[in-house]
Amino acid sequence: MNSDPGREPSPKPSDSNTAVGPHQAAFLDRLEHFTWAWFTLPMATGGLALLLSPQTQPHTFPGLETIGRAVYIWDLFVFMAVTLCITYRFIRFPGIFTGSLTHPTESLFAATPLLSLASIIAAIARYGIPNTGEWLIVAFRILFWLYFAVSFIAAVGLYFLLFTTPSLKINDMTPAWDLPIFPFMLSGTIASAGAGMQPPAQAVPIIVAGLTAQGLGMMVSILVYANYIHRMIEYGFPRPDGRAGMFIAVGPPSFTSLALIGMANDFPAVYRAFFGDDEVTVQILKVGATMSAVFIWSLSLWFFCISVLACLAAYKEMRFRLNWYAFVFPNVGFTIATISIGKAFHSSGVEWVGSAMTLVLVATYLTVGFNHARAFIRRDILCDGKDEDTYWDEVHHTLHKANADAIDRKDSRV
Repeated sequence: MNSDPGREPSPKPSDSNTAVGPHQAAFLDRLEHFTWAWFTLPMATGGLALLLSPQTQPHTFPGLETIGRAVYIWDLFVFMAVTLCITYRFIRFPGIFTGSLTHPTESLFAATPLLSLASIIAAIARYGIPNTGEWLIVAFRILFWLYFAVSFIAAVGLYFLLFTTPSLKINDMTPAWDLPIFPFMLSGTIASAGAGMQPPAQAVPIIVAGLTAQGLGMMVSILVYANYIHRMIEYGFPRPDGRAGMFIAVGPPSFTSLALIGMANDFPAVYRAFFGDDEVTVQILKVGATMSAVFIWSLSLWFFCISVLACLAAYKEMRFRLNWYAFVFPNVGFTIATISIGKAFHSSGVEWVGSAMTLVLVATYLTVGFNHARAFIRRDILCDGKDEDTYWDEVHHTLHKANADAIDRKDSRV
């Protein structure tokens, strides 16, 4: 099936293309279904690189930075590979690009390339700047402002498209509805990662912009959460195949918590006295940020527990989808936020909990990656009737069931 039910079938490769060999040709044909959701792989990988950074972890060991760098390099490779594949899809199969932006569910993941870039840019401050010269500090600043502008445009544009041709109903609701605002929100996370390395005159504007983005993202997420909880009260949990995506709800409050603490810690100790004495200002910012972070972090904890129970209740029926990477990326924010709170309160217990969560996330990433590879080999993904096609199959199944129920009710009245 095609990503757009009204679109003509995509052209098949010519004989000259298939001459490269049956296995390669089959793979290239399958790229018709290479959706935006594939960027969840570099999202999770980049998040793991940030988590494994010695600056993040409360307990380190020799070789941890080497492991983190290796994961970061792997993330760069994966991001480039996914970008090439989806570019090939849009060039090879005309009409799919616009179809992907208007598809009811695939369009929700159109922001994931920016999410992948967010972790790549933030990791520059962890693995690049400490080992290079002044030029990378300037480059980081330029990348931050470019990302800030592009992600805001994407947040407005993607929701505009979603509102212009509404196809989703409240019973379709998942936390993925929050994804278009997610990249702009992560401007705050990027700011918290690298603002402290900038000159004071440059750091403060970055922190203010990061706080603005984080605030907008969190507030939009709260509005989405209202519909999400309404949906679960009225219709129950999502289908088993969609329950991994429930962890997306863990992300916004988690990344907001860690960003608040990080930006407060990076606020220059010597700058203009916006609020009075500089030392008093920094102290107030740190106390306020830490208290607010704990307040917001509790929402992540609640969503995390609900999501875990929902997945455990249906684990036998769950089949791999690319949304399984939601087991990793949002929980990276949850883990870093937990570690940041532990550091702020100098609590060794909370820090050890964060270290244990890190080990669990590494194991989860490897498990999801194994299932990803197996699903690809088995053609459970990247195949006709899978990926973006599943939405239309479910819609047709729902309509067929509704028509059958209507006929049954009519017969019973007769």
